[in-house]
Amino acid sequence: MLTYEDCVGLTDLDEEDIEAIAQHEHVPEIVAAELGCCLAHQPGGELIIDHIIRDDIEAAAQHHHPLEVIHWKEVLQHFEAGHHILEETA
Repeated sequence: MLTYEDCVGLTDLDEEDIEAIAQHEHVPEIVAAELGCCLAHQPGGELIIDHIIRDDIEAAAQHHHPLEVIHWKEVLQHFEAGHHILEETA
């Protein structure tokens, strides 16, 4: 039987990245792990995760939760440091 930690290990994401997806999509973390895994392994998917974390920062700011803003900014910095994120230029 797979544990949650096993599932996280298959995603190439950190638990905080999955937590960001779960919060953004309003789904349980195990569902977010599956979604995150799909996104992390498809072209452009890491950019989508980056935008999800940025949306979580904005939502926390709009709800006046400064500690949550700090948390999500740290998650974003760690995510971007570990993943090659290229913004699309149009």
